Amino acid sequence: MPAKGKERKTELKCKICSKKAGKNGYCRFHAKAYEEIVGNYDQWKRALGISWKEYLSEIAKNPLTGQWAREMAQHFINTGEKEDVTQS
Repeated sequence: MPAKGKERKTELKCKICSKKAGKNGYCRFHAKAYEEIVGNYDQWKRALGISWKEYLSEIAKNPLTGQWAREMAQHFINTGEKEDVTQS
C-alpha cells in the first residue's frame, strides 16, 4: 500500500507493446498505424475487391510494411477488433 500522499498514478499501456498509451489504448506509433490501416481500407477494397481480413493479411505479410503497421494488422486479426470496418 502506497504511503499517505504518494498515491500511484495508473498509466495506460499500449494494448500491443506496453509503451505509454493514449485514451484509445495504443501508443502513438500503433495509434498512427491504426489510423492508416483503417483509413486506407476503402481504397484497397475498391481497387482489389478484397475483404477486411484479406486486407489485414496482405498488410501483415508484406515485407515492405513497417513494424508498427504489421503489429497493428496482426492485432486486428488476432482480436477481431474493427471488424465493423467491413460495413463501410
